Amino acid sequence: MPSEKILQAKKDAVVELVEKLKNAQAGVLVDYIGINVADDTKLRRELREAGVEYTVIKNSILHFAAKEAGYEGLDAYLSGSTALALSNDDPIAPAKILGKFADDSKGKFSVKCGFMDGEIMTEAEVMELSKLPSKEGLLTALVCALASPIKGIAIALNEIVEKNGGDEGEAA
Repeated sequence: MPSEKILQAKKDAVVELVEKLKNAQAGVLVDYIGINVADDTKLRRELREAGVEYTVIKNSILHFAAKEAGYEGLDAYLSGSTALALSNDDPIAPAKILGKFADDSKGKFSVKCGFMDGEIMTEAEVMELSKLPSKEGLLTALVCALASPIKGIAIALNEIVEKNGGDEGEAA
């Protein structure tokens, strides 16, 4: 039977993880077995630079924390080795980075599932999300889409002014 000190440390870990899960915009669970130290270091650096917290976690602690945070559907994915990536700022960042890494690792590293906005996402949904453009890319596309009609109007107005201005100049 575990000592009172160990049991309290586990309870504290669950409470801390519940807060992280509740504050996260999105998260992804992965099976990290099979990657080497160099790849793991590179992955952790990329996640850190994107503001994503990445932690290897015990399935039992994640089970209790997920249940308390309202993500009971994660239980089906809590077997084997598990690492958790959480993002408080960019909901697509964990899926984007880990999805690309899983594609590049050729089966050594795999996405188990993810969650966003209180909903559990399957591996396929996380991988689909990973192929979306970044937040900046989406904003750029939106600006271009909004600017295109304005640019067309400006060109048309400019042509009208030039045409009218050219006619008056010739008449005078």
